[in-house]
Amino acid sequence: MSREVLAREAINHALKALNKRHLIEEGAHAPAYIALSRPIISQGSEWKEKAENLEMELQQCYKAQSRLSEQLVVEVAESRALKASLQEKETAIAELEKELNQTRDECSQLKTDLEEKIRALELLMIEHQQLKAQLEQMAIKAKNAEAENKMLVDRWMLQKMQDAERLNEANALYEDMIERLKASGLEKLAREQVDGIVRRSEEGAEFFAESTVPSVCSHRINAHEGGCASILFEYNSSKLISGGQDRSVKMWDTSTGSLTHNLSGCLGSVLDLAITHDNRFVIAASSSNNLFVWDVSSGRIRHTLTGHTDKVCAVDVSKVSSRHVVSAAYDRTIKVWDLQKGYCTNTIIFHSNCNALCFSTDGLTICSGHVDGNLRLWDSQTGKLLSEVAAHSLPITSISLSRNGNVVLTSGRDNVHNLFDGRSLEACGTFRATGNRVASNWSRSCISPDDNYIAAGSADGSICIWSISKADIVSTLKEHTAPVLSCTWSGLGKPLASADKNGIVCTWT
Repeated sequence: MSREVLAREAINHALKALNKRHLIEEGAHAPAYIALSRPIISQGSEWKEKAENLEMELQQCYKAQSRLSEQLVVEVAESRALKASLQEKETAIAELEKELNQTRDECSQLKTDLEEKIRALELLMIEHQQLKAQLEQMAIKAKNAEAENKMLVDRWMLQKMQDAERLNEANALYEDMIERLKASGLEKLAREQVDGIVRRSEEGAEFFAESTVPSVCSHRINAHEGGCASILFEYNSSKLISGGQDRSVKMWDTSTGSLTHNLSGCLGSVLDLAITHDNRFVIAASSSNNLFVWDVSSGRIRHTLTGHTDKVCAVDVSKVSSRHVVSAAYDRTIKVWDLQKGYCTNTIIFHSNCNALCFSTDGLTICSGHVDGNLRLWDSQTGKLLSEVAAHSLPITSISLSRNGNVVLTSGRDNVHNLFDGRSLEACGTFRATGNRVASNWSRSCISPDDNYIAAGSADGSICIWSISKADIVSTLKEHTAPVLSCTWSGLGKPLASADKNGIVCTWT
């Protein structure tokens, strides 16, 4: 019950008490009214006393009424204050009830979200179990495939060994025949009948001619500023391609010594060059850690092959397909690239940096020469090391493959030039000369197209020509005034080209 209701009841009770008291007083004054009918003289003193008593009682009634009025005012004020407090509390209760409803709604929403999350988690767990089962199945399949692949590789290696044995037998017969023909003075006839027949069955054989020992500098070309580190001829052509420190790749007509194309866009010094066997694309290895591929017909860059983290010092293109390129850089990696798609397909990591490399004639093997002086053979598809041999006591600077692919020429900082069998890596010959000093870690030597001669530049500017059959120097060419960095022979048999550290390119006939 509220305090206002209590106050009203108290006021009503006080009024009832006053009325009751008034009735009692009227009853008490009744004898006085009766006495008034008596003679006034006899009752004067009695009335006077009663009047005084009534006056005192009346005063007391007024005082009681005043106290009750004050109490009533206080009770009404308290009732109003309690009413205001009650309203505030009712408002607070309403707000709390509203917040409670909102909290209940949020709790309900969170509960719904939790149930959805639990269902999603259950679905993910089911998918995880399914993927785990699939992974186990794939692992079993991969293991079976690996075992099958190993068996196939073993069979392939056995077949390769059998093929190598047959080739060795054929080579032994060939060498025996050559020895017998030498004894009878018919060496030249044997070469035409045996070697010449093989060569004329090769692609581009109609352009082939016997190499001659060059002796005359036909053209002296100021090709590049700052040095020329790499030169090569187009396949079955006398057009020469050069790359230099000035970040340019140039193409020359060696018959006139004139510039025919200037391929621009390389971002660093050109350290090595390669060309596809259809002469459509030129690839440059650059000190900018990239390889640049130009379309010769348009002169524009078709691909920029990125992936090496240090300067790229060697590059070669497969002699079977113009699609596959191999490169080596000073980040201790050898990378195989798909030229059609423009990305790396395989990476070989090795502890010793590679200075020079080339594809085998069948495109299945990569031959690489390293800073530690070793010559290594790699499977181009798997990146597996097939064999290696200690070729030089100092870093290998150059690798050159003979036209038939049977012989590999290496040059090293130990100033020695070695010939190795391309299959077994057995040493076939060693060539050196007094004063012939390899000029840099990327000095390139070469074999003549008929596999009869070796050409190698020297730090004193000279070029030494060795006869492979005689194992002796047959000519020394002197025209350069700076260290010779690269030599290359045209596939037509002539001319021979050389480049030096001053950017001068000479052609020799």
